[in-house]
Amino acid sequence: MATEKFTTWEAAVAWLIQQPDQQALVKACYFDAPFEVAAERYWKSEEWAAVRAYAPKNYGKALDVGAGRGIASYAMARDGWDVTALEPDPSELVGVGAIKSLAAKTDLPIKVVKEFGERLPFADAEFDFVFARQVLHHAQDLKQLCREISRVLKPNGCFIAIRDHVLHKKSDLGKFLKGHSLHHLYGGENAYLISEYTDAITQASFQIEHEFRSFQTPLHYDTAALADVRKKLKQRVGRNIIMKPLAAAITSDLLFAPALKIVSRFDRRPGASASFICRKIG
Repeated sequence: MATEKFTTWEAAVAWLIQQPDQQALVKACYFDAPFEVAAERYWKSEEWAAVRAYAPKNYGKALDVGAGRGIASYAMARDGWDVTALEPDPSELVGVGAIKSLAAKTDLPIKVVKEFGERLPFADAEFDFVFARQVLHHAQDLKQLCREISRVLKPNGCFIAIRDHVLHKKSDLGKFLKGHSLHHLYGGENAYLISEYTDAITQASFQIEHEFRSFQTPLHYDTAALADVRKKLKQRVGRNIIMKPLAAAITSDLLFAPALKIVSRFDRRPGASASFICRKIG
C-alpha cells in the first residue's frame, strides 16, 4: 500500500485502481471500469433496493448530495427521478466530470452542479427527495448541511442518509482513521457521535422515522459481505468446543437475523455504519 498521502482524491483513486491486490476494494467502492457497468451494478444492488423501499414512490425531483462519481444519481435516474447531482470535486474520475460523462454515455438526464452541501444553490422546497450516501460524516458543518437539505426539501419530503461512520466516544476518532482502508491515501475521512447526527437532523426540522446501525440493514452490506460476517461470527463464538453448539444455533437461518440485530445494538467499533430515513416536518 502507499506510504504517503496523495494531494488529491482523484490521484489516490487512480493509484488504487492500478493495484492488483486492491481490486476487491476497487469493486466494492464502484471505482471499476467501465463506469457505466459499475453504476448499473449499483442500481441492481441490494443496497439500492433497500434505499428504494424507503424512498417516495411518486418520482419527482431528487437531489443527490455529495454525488461523487454519480452511482446514486444514475440509480435514481434509472428509477425515473428528475435528478440533480451536487458534487464539489471537479474530477473526471471521481467528481463532476465523471458524473457528466456517465450521464452522456447512458443518455440519462442528470443535471450536475459543482458546490458544497452547506450552501445549496437551489430554491426553498425545490425537491421531493434528497439522498446522501456516505456524505454526512464528511460535512465541514454538519448542522448547516442538514439545515440546507431541509430548506430545499418540500414539506413532508423524504431525506435518506446512509453509510455514515459513527463514534461512541470522541477519543475513538484516531483509531477509526488509522484503520480506514482509504484514509491513508488522501485523508478526508471523519466520523461523528450518533448524538451529533441525530441532533443535527432533528434540529433541521426532520423526524427520523428509521435509524439503522451496523448489520441491521442491507444499506450497510450485500449478501457476500453478510456471508463473511456469518462465517466470522460462527468462528468467534465457536472458538471453544463448549460454545460450538451456540455458534451453530445463532448462525442458523432461523436465528441469524435476530442475532445480527442484537450484535448491532452492542457494536462499539469505531466507524461502524449508521443510516437515517427522515421526513421533513411541516
